[in-house]
Amino acid sequence: MANMDLKRQFGCHLFDDRVMRERLPANIYASLRAIRDEGHEWDPTVADTVAEAMKNWAMELGATHYIHWFAPIIGTSAGKHEAFVDGVYEGKPILSFSGKMLSKGEPDASSFPSGGVRATFEARGYTAWDPTSPAFVLGTTLYIPTAFCAYTGESLDQKTPVLRSMQAVNKQAVRVLHALGETDVKAVHSTVGAEQEYFLVDKKLFEQRLDLKVCGHTLLGAKPPKGQELEDHYYGSIGERVRAFMRELDEELWALGVPAKTEHNEVAPGQYELASVFAGSNVACDHNQIMMELMRKVAIRHDLACILHEKPFAGVNGSGKHNNWSLSTDTGKNLFKPGKDPASNTVFLVFLCAVLQAVDNYADLLRLSATCPGNDDRLGGNEAPPSVISVFLGDPLTRVLEAVATSHAVDQAERKKLLTGVKSLPLLTLDDSDRNRTSPFAFTGNKFEFRMVGSSQGIGLVNAVLNAIVADTLRGYADRLEQAADQQQEALAIIRQVYTEHGRIIFNGNNYSEEWREEAHRRGLADLSCMVEAVPALLEEKNIQMFARTKVFTPAECHSRYEVLMEHYAKTIRIDALTMLEMVDRGIVPATVEFLGRVARANYYAGQTGVTSKATARLEQRLAESVDAVSACSEKLREKLAQLPCTSATEEACALHQIWREEMAQLRLAADKLEELCAADRWPFPAYTDLLFGL
Repeated sequence: MANMDLKRQFGCHLFDDRVMRERLPANIYASLRAIRDEGHEWDPTVADTVAEAMKNWAMELGATHYIHWFAPIIGTSAGKHEAFVDGVYEGKPILSFSGKMLSKGEPDASSFPSGGVRATFEARGYTAWDPTSPAFVLGTTLYIPTAFCAYTGESLDQKTPVLRSMQAVNKQAVRVLHALGETDVKAVHSTVGAEQEYFLVDKKLFEQRLDLKVCGHTLLGAKPPKGQELEDHYYGSIGERVRAFMRELDEELWALGVPAKTEHNEVAPGQYELASVFAGSNVACDHNQIMMELMRKVAIRHDLACILHEKPFAGVNGSGKHNNWSLSTDTGKNLFKPGKDPASNTVFLVFLCAVLQAVDNYADLLRLSATCPGNDDRLGGNEAPPSVISVFLGDPLTRVLEAVATSHAVDQAERKKLLTGVKSLPLLTLDDSDRNRTSPFAFTGNKFEFRMVGSSQGIGLVNAVLNAIVADTLRGYADRLEQAADQQQEALAIIRQVYTEHGRIIFNGNNYSEEWREEAHRRGLADLSCMVEAVPALLEEKNIQMFARTKVFTPAECHSRYEVLMEHYAKTIRIDALTMLEMVDRGIVPATVEFLGRVARANYYAGQTGVTSKATARLEQRLAESVDAVSACSEKLREKLAQLPCTSATEEACALHQIWREEMAQLRLAADKLEELCAADRWPFPAYTDLLFGL
C-alpha cells in the first residue's frame, strides 16, 4: 500500500498526462500531445481550456499565484509572480487566468543581459508558454515553463535555442533514417540526463565568508592539513545532517516529477552528486533548473548552504555537470546502441560518424558551450577534462570503425568475464570497453557523456549546440543518401570518409597527461584554455552559418551572446577582485597587524626581562614580512583595476583575465601564507578545515 501511495505521489504537483487526461476534453489533450510528441504547430484554440483547468488544479494544491518561469542567457531561472486574484467583490476574490495570460507574459527585457539586442530605454520582451514542458506547483505558485524573447524576436533565454535545435536534429535524423530504409520512424528525440555535483557547508560559516556570500566561492584560504588524499569521502557514509537534507530534496523532486535517481558523496570532502533519469532535452534542461533551485532552498531549511560554483575551494576537486546525451526514435530505438554486431549496424555507425564529424568540425563551439568564469578554475586539473576536446570510443569500438572504414574483417571477440577468484560471487560479463573519466566527450555504451560542463551552468546552451552541430552534419548525410543509387554503399562511403578525415578527434588514452596535449597539438586540435579564448567561437563565420542553416541562432543572436558572455566574464572577475580587496583590507590586514603587535610586545617584554625566544622573534619577522607582502599585492591589484580599459567588453574581459592570472593569484598566495602564520582565533574568516569538515 505504501509503495502504491509513493507511486501516486510521484509528480503529484505536476500538470502531466495523468492530470490532462482527467481534466481536459479529449480533443484538447490530443492536440497538446501532438504538439509535444510529434512537433505539430501551436494551436491557439487550446489555450483558454487549458488555462482554466490548470488554474483549478493549481489552486486545489494551494497555489494563489502563477509565474512565467524562464532561464535568462546568464543565470539559472527567473520570473514574475502574479496572483490569480483580479479584484474583490462582496468580500470574495475575483479569479482570473485566461488563455492569453497562460500563453503570454511581458517581462522587462531591458533589465536582462541582451548584448545590445535591447536598448535600456526599450523594455518590452515576451515570455511564451512552452506546452512541451509540464507546468508544476511549488509552494503557493504555479510555475509555467516559458521561452523568453525580445520585442524584436531575438531569443534572450536558454530554452528557445534548445527547442529550435530539437526541431533541427529531428528533421535531419528522420531524413537519414528514411534514406536508410527505416521509414516507420516519424520523429527523433534528443534525450539528456544530467549529473549535478555540489558542495554543502554550514550556513553560519558560509555567512561569515564574504567571498562565499558574494561570489559563490572562496577567493582566499590556506590548504587544510587533510583534503581528499585518503580518498575516504567518495561513496562514503552520508552524515545524518546531509542525509536529512537529501531526504527532503528527494521528496520535493519526487512531487514535481523530477526523476532524481543517483545520489552519493563525491571525491572532495563536503562534495556530493545528484543525477537524474533521461528525459527529452527541453524537459531535462527544466529538470536541472528545478534541481539547482531546490538544492539552494532546501539547504537553507537545514541551516546549510549549497554551493554550485565550479571551484569553491582551492586544492580539492571542483564540481562539474556531466551531460549525458543521446538520440532516440518514436519507435523506441536508441540510435547510439551498437547492438550485438556493431559492424553490420549501419544506422548506428552513420550516427556515430555524425557525432565524430560534428565534434571535430565544431570543437570550438562545444568548448564554448561549457565555458563560464568558474570553469576556468576547474578544467585541466586532475579532476576534470582538459580544455582540448576529444572523443573517447574505447578500443573495441574504434577497431570496429577502423575495420569497416578500411573494408577489413571485424574480429568479433567474445565478451570477457569478471574473474574475482571468489566462488560465491556472480560471474559478471564485462562491458565492451572501460570508462575513461579523463575524456571530455566519452561514448558510454548507448550515449555520449560530455564531462566538461560546469556545475553552475544551465545545460541549455550545451544541448542547443550538440543538437545543432549533429543536425547540420546529418543534413549533409541526408543529401548524399537521398541522391545515391545505393544507400548502403553511400553509407559505407560516409563512414570511410569520416574515419579518414575526422579520426583525429578519437583519443582513448589519458587526457590528463602532458603527452596528450603535445599529441593534440600535432593533430591540429584546438586548446582553448579559458573563457575569453572560447567565447569568440560565436563570431566564427563557419559557426554563424551553421547556426543559420539549422535555425538555432540568428547572426544577431550569435553576436549578442558573444557580448553577453564577455561582459558577464568581466563583471564576474571584477566582483571577485573587489571582494578579495575588501576581505584583505578590512579583514585580514587589520586582524594580522593586531596579532603582529601582540607578538612584538611579547617579544619586547621577553627581551626586557632577559629572556630571549628565537621562536617569537622568528614569528614576528615572518609575520611582518607576510603582512607587508599582502599589503603590497593588494595595492598592486588596486592599481591594475584602476587602469582597466573600458572601450569594449572584450578588452575589459581580456585585461581582467590577466589580472585573475597574475595580481589576484599573487595576492591569494600571499594571504594564504599569512593565514598559516596567524593564530587560528585571530584569523577573521572560517578556515578551510571548518568549512570542509564542519558537517
